Amino acid sequence: MTDLIFCPICGGPLGQRREGGRLRPACDACGYVHFVNPVPAVGILIEMDGGLVLIRRGQPPHAGEWTLPSGFIEVDESAEEAAAREAEEETGLKVEIVELFGVNSFPEGPPTSGIMIFFRARPVGGQLHGGDDALEAKVFTPEALPRLPFRTHREAVSLWLERQRRAAGEAAPARKPSIKPRPFTIRPAELRDADEIMGLLALIPANRALEAEWEAVALRFREANGFEVFVAETRQEPALVAGFISLSVVRTLTQGCGFIHDMAVLPTYQRRGVGAALLEAALRRADRLNLSVVFVNTERANDRARAFFAACGFSEGALMRLRLR
Repeated sequence: MTDLIFCPICGGPLGQRREGGRLRPACDACGYVHFVNPVPAVGILIEMDGGLVLIRRGQPPHAGEWTLPSGFIEVDESAEEAAAREAEEETGLKVEIVELFGVNSFPEGPPTSGIMIFFRARPVGGQLHGGDDALEAKVFTPEALPRLPFRTHREAVSLWLERQRRAAGEAAPARKPSIKPRPFTIRPAELRDADEIMGLLALIPANRALEAEWEAVALRFREANGFEVFVAETRQEPALVAGFISLSVVRTLTQGCGFIHDMAVLPTYQRRGVGAALLEAALRRADRLNLSVVFVNTERANDRARAFFAACGFSEGALMRLRLR
């Protein structure tokens, strides 16, 4: 439905018309405008025997890998009904919804743009087994949870683990340190981070038109020629790359300059200090490299990102600048 040629109302050929700030397929004959909207889906965190129920997928994408039970909402059911149905179809368990756990989105796919609604649930009947398109269903303790292939699932499980640790700390209070450590660490990116960094890049709206160029982007990351990448990694296991920043270095005869062109933070980790910590790491590295100035290309950034860099001392403009020495 994203590449319509003919109008579904009158059958005439579709052209393009600017509606709502972007070009959309439209019919000059009857006035129909084709809007492509995200598809709503549900994910279920079924708490059982001190862990979470995961299913091993039998169909692509990511066939054979472990994920949360999930699926798309049918046209005649509520999100809660869809969650209970998907849970029973894929795990054999009848569940009771405990609470709405969170809402995320996956504009990058696959296979299409969608909105993911997560629920916490507990079993109230049935027997645990793989069903529908799930090859297997199994309970994983927090320590044994594998890395999940879908970004939104990883974020939901990361938040669930964080809540579990917080609850355990409240149940058995210990002396708290005077300075609370960050729930993430900053480190140089490694080759194993490639998939998660590609996923973060896809969250930047301006990158969604790259399509066939993603292989070249991944190759440039692996070669890492002329730039350095830092990632923010959560402390819990399985660890999650919550954000990244890239610093390119250009040297002239008289000085060196740094450029920050790519930076992204997972939606559920925004406003939690991840972006500031990544920028701090990039600026420390620029200082160690004796760079005199760092530029940020904000042509593709939104107003919030520009305000963030301005608050960090960068000058205003499409090419924001921070002088280091």
